[in-house]
Amino acid sequence: MGKIKVAVAGVGNCCSALVQGVKHYSTPKDEKDVSVLNVEIGGYRVSDIEFVAAFDVDARKVGQDLSRAIFAEPNNTIKFSDVGELGVTVQKAEILDGVGEYVKDRITVSPADPVDISEVLKNAGAEILINFLPTGALNASRYYAVEAMDSGCGYANATPAKIASVKAWQKRFRDAKVTLAGDDVMDQIGSTIIHKAVLKTLVERGIIIDESYQLDIGGGTESLNALERTRAEIKRATKKASVESVVPYSFPLVAGSSDYVDFMENARTSYFWISGRYFGSAPFTMDMRLNTVEGPACAAIMIDVIRAMKVALDRGISGPLLSISAFAFKMPPKTAPPEIAQKWFHEFVSGKRDR
Repeated sequence: MGKIKVAVAGVGNCCSALVQGVKHYSTPKDEKDVSVLNVEIGGYRVSDIEFVAAFDVDARKVGQDLSRAIFAEPNNTIKFSDVGELGVTVQKAEILDGVGEYVKDRITVSPADPVDISEVLKNAGAEILINFLPTGALNASRYYAVEAMDSGCGYANATPAKIASVKAWQKRFRDAKVTLAGDDVMDQIGSTIIHKAVLKTLVERGIIIDESYQLDIGGGTESLNALERTRAEIKRATKKASVESVVPYSFPLVAGSSDYVDFMENARTSYFWISGRYFGSAPFTMDMRLNTVEGPACAAIMIDVIRAMKVALDRGISGPLLSISAFAFKMPPKTAPPEIAQKWFHEFVSGKRDR
């Protein structure tokens, strides 16, 4: 089937887990591990993913081989695989709004000159560019979207920046004949997908939801970044809209990051509370807690996104990828309940849906 040539913008914890995951699951024995959602997608296996370019602004990463940069500070996700030399040097990108107020003391900005992103993508033969920038990097996310279009490279927006979910951007990607997926990746196991699944089950059982919240705390850079109010509101808005989509009426809901705890490192604890009524208006409340590691939860989904986007490229499909986006992202161009989105995804991969 050939290799899938991938570039990454933002060499943080999610990128670290993705690169480690490609290495870890690239042997037939490990690839059958239940942690991989789909062993094969459109004939492509995890071992077919090849990293060809990477961009960041931190001096501890810029100029380093990607195999070393993924373990450089301030990255703090778990190490579950040794990664040999990849022959991909992390290159300096424009900063724009990529460094937030609360993380600027943890980022050592490289003095190197920024590279021409589209030129690097073209020279590397990149087919898919993944945007792993921090929440709130709106201008930088848009900048990479334009660079992807200019280079003819598919764009997967893993951040809450509104690109794939905006009609104007959809048209621009269609006109450029470039594939687009997003926005805001939904973890393999995370607060949003769990919250949606529980609420959907309750609603289907005839239960009325009166109020609910979902609050996250963590020690990764993303949790620290969320302390900046304007960036936090962007993330809260996408989480809230995604969770609300499974309940057919309005109800008080709060969803998003609430605090940063440095010694938690890349771990995250999510607290859920649901209040409602069932038969005879009898009241109930539900409390839940979920503990996860952020990086791997994100990477598991992106491994499927990469391979499904390659299927789209092979078929000459451009513009927004509706099935892939509904399956893998919180704010897709077209929303669907989780089980429907998963059905669409498999239908697309098998050729039963055109996008």
